[in-house]
Amino acid sequence: MPYDLVVLSHLRWNFVWQRPQHLMSRWARERRVLFFEEPVPGELALDLHDTPAGVTVAVPRIPEGLPRDEVDAMQQTLLDELFVRCEVTDYVLWYYTPMAASFAVHLEPRAVVWDCMDELKAFAEAPAELVEREEQLLRRADVVFTGGMSLYRAKAKRHANVHAFPSSVDADHYRAAREDLPEPPDQAAIPHPRLGFFGVLDERMDTRLLADVADARPDWHLVVVGPVTKIDPGTLPQRDNLHYLGPKAYDELPAYLAGWDVALMPFALNDATRFISPTKTLEYLAAGKPVVSTPVADVVEPYGVRGLVRVADDGVGFVDAAEAALADGIDAAAVEAVLAETSWDRTWEAMKAEVERVLVPPPARGSRRRAFDCLVVGAGFAGAVTAERLASLGHRVLVVDRRNHIGGNAYDHHDEAGILVHRYGPHIFHTNSAEVFEYLSRFTAWRPYEHRVRASVDGRLVPLPINLDTINELYGLSLCSSELEEFFARVAEPVARALTSEDVVVSKVGRELYLKFFRNYTRKQWGLDPSELDASVTARVPTRTNRDDRYFTDTFQSMPRHGYTRMFERMLDHPNISVLLQTDWRDVDGAIPYRDVVYSGPVDEFFDFRYGKLPYRSLEFRFETHDVSVFQPAPVVNFPNEHEYTRCTEFKYLTGQDHAKTSVVYEIPRADGDAYYPVPRPENADLYKRYKALADATSGVWFVGRLATYRYYNMDQVVAQALALVRKMTGRREGAPAPEARSAPTRARTQRRR
Repeated sequence: MPYDLVVLSHLRWNFVWQRPQHLMSRWARERRVLFFEEPVPGELALDLHDTPAGVTVAVPRIPEGLPRDEVDAMQQTLLDELFVRCEVTDYVLWYYTPMAASFAVHLEPRAVVWDCMDELKAFAEAPAELVEREEQLLRRADVVFTGGMSLYRAKAKRHANVHAFPSSVDADHYRAAREDLPEPPDQAAIPHPRLGFFGVLDERMDTRLLADVADARPDWHLVVVGPVTKIDPGTLPQRDNLHYLGPKAYDELPAYLAGWDVALMPFALNDATRFISPTKTLEYLAAGKPVVSTPVADVVEPYGVRGLVRVADDGVGFVDAAEAALADGIDAAAVEAVLAETSWDRTWEAMKAEVERVLVPPPARGSRRRAFDCLVVGAGFAGAVTAERLASLGHRVLVVDRRNHIGGNAYDHHDEAGILVHRYGPHIFHTNSAEVFEYLSRFTAWRPYEHRVRASVDGRLVPLPINLDTINELYGLSLCSSELEEFFARVAEPVARALTSEDVVVSKVGRELYLKFFRNYTRKQWGLDPSELDASVTARVPTRTNRDDRYFTDTFQSMPRHGYTRMFERMLDHPNISVLLQTDWRDVDGAIPYRDVVYSGPVDEFFDFRYGKLPYRSLEFRFETHDVSVFQPAPVVNFPNEHEYTRCTEFKYLTGQDHAKTSVVYEIPRADGDAYYPVPRPENADLYKRYKALADATSGVWFVGRLATYRYYNMDQVVAQALALVRKMTGRREGAPAPEARSAPTRARTQRRR
């Protein structure tokens, strides 16, 4: 039996330009839709009427001047009346406002949907109770939809099943503006050029910008269509070339658009616009109008980046952008490509699929918990790659991470000066694997970058790895490559079998260079003498007899053009992936059913440190911003001997960012703190083997990444390991029936008993 859709809204049905009308009219094609509006003043009553779209609108009438709790009680009474009058028994609750969470809490729907169009608590006159009720709704909702990517990123940290559905467009309705439509009478006499806006005039409108543009170009005429709400109409700037035409019906809009030369989105940049994704962007484009906007995040990306909208943030820039728009028009082919991807029908179908996934059958309403195929612990390279690959194969994946961001140690962000920095020290991407490079290229464009390091030795900054120039500069020589080979042969101390890091270095370059470059650096980094560390530590650093001063020689050496975090965002932006941040995976134990676990955290912690802690080295990061464009002559400077820090990294070398200032980070090794480097000693390897035996014996849990396998992998090695793991996981299940999803606590307790 088709379920009903009961919509709880803070809007009225005839409030034009909002997505509820578009979406609910499409839901009404298949099932009954009851739209419970924002209350209007009047004697307590519930008015019902049907719309041409097939939606039944319920208008609650409530006396004015009542306290919030009485208003809620009356809304609950009228909502119950709606259920009785319309014989609603099998239904989904669809929220457009968290304020309804309190008066609908007694209902038992088959699913709860929150279609979060805007960050309502940032709007002017937002009720004080909104924050608390949003938390209540988040706890109850089975699925959350957001009106844009900025809003998605905010809500995805707070709920396990969030999906971004930026508002779409009724393209055919607005394409009519490309035809020769009759001019509306109140616009017909306005001269050209006309620059127009339709929408609500409230605190989101930059009225000062409107005035600046009107003053700068008195020969232009700015047409503003829409109602004034929450601001005093008397505060609107008045100019001879500023025309306020008031609200219009939805069907009238194409005729107004047809008479404009440029469409405007002069939004203020404030809390109320931080997360908006304006529907009118696509509506303007469908009408064939060039668009100029202020830099609202969800307009800049994707429309500004793709060249479909010109962006400016002040009056001068806005005028310049409008002049360019008047001269150049639009790229019609690019616009049509976007419109083909953004129909309301397509959005509705995708939303419907997500709702159907969380529906509880009528006989089993006792619990509405959503089952996942896999719980992925950790949102770094290991977890994100695994999650994306599983999701692409149709598996529903929940990713949890204790931190408040995705990306693991590769996370980057803009600091207070606006410089892109790596929070957990420099991450340089390099690989010889075409598979790994091609895979990551799906989620980022690349900036070619070859890493170079200098070491501070004997008062000089010389190339590292040690090469021909290093030796010549250090000793005042002029050796050629063949002579350098002879030099190394003379100073090297032969070792029968290189077992330690000291053995590796002295057998290649001798004891003096070992002392200058390696011994003290290693002592600082690891808290141990190189003679106490596995040979693998210094084996990673090559020695060259030519002048090649690149730190790496891999085939592929690049940096993500827009940073690692943007790459991870795109990787995890999949309808089958939900992300829960600031959450320990054990906190969801028993709360959310899942089948398998992919674990990228510390393996000893997973088993409650049964055999003791595996040793790690940590780092302290000291960031500095300097009022100069360049701080040091190389991306990284190592300090083997002096200072407590091991190296200093200047990020602009890595990112290619053009900025008047520069930010650097110093790394100070520490014994305690976040686990960064497994300590490579034989006794630690033996301890890990005991944990690995436990891991191998634990069914349904897959261990991947540095911490879970106690290995110091490069980023590309972690990606390759994750890709291989997914092949193993899916291959093992291939052809076999999917096991029934189990609640986590029983299995987790079983694992801990082993």
